[in-house]
Amino acid sequence: MSVRSIRLILGACLALPALAHAACNVTVVNVAFGNYDVFNGSDTDTTGTVKVTCDAGTSYTISISPGSGTFASRVMTNGSNQLDYNLFTDPQRLTIWGDGTGGTATVAATDTGATYTVYGLIPALQNVQAGSYFDTLTVTVTY
Repeated sequence: MSVRSIRLILGACLALPALAHAACNVTVVNVAFGNYDVFNGSDTDTTGTVKVTCDAGTSYTISISPGSGTFASRVMTNGSNQLDYNLFTDPQRLTIWGDGTGGTATVAATDTGATYTVYGLIPALQNVQAGSYFDTLTVTVTY
């Protein structure tokens, strides 16, 4: 079993390079929520992507770490201030993308690779202070 990891940074627009010289390579387009309006009664949704490229016929599993919070309640921080959010495997935002524990799911495939959408959601009406909120997570591809 081999493992490749790359960081997914929320709130920033940083493209990270693919890992070279491996059976699988990973690139990430970060989940950037933009401005969050504390008075908006609707959740704030956005997406990012994880692209996996592997040698033909490689089986792999993609997991995402909990970051600064837990899988059930991920948080972006600004100093001691926190903004709740989560990441999901599905556009309905029902299945939390994690490591397969505690009710979370991973994404698995056997192919030469594909691009997978990471669905992000910030719940509405959180009373948080103005500022820039960030979290750093690790995307791990096990093959």
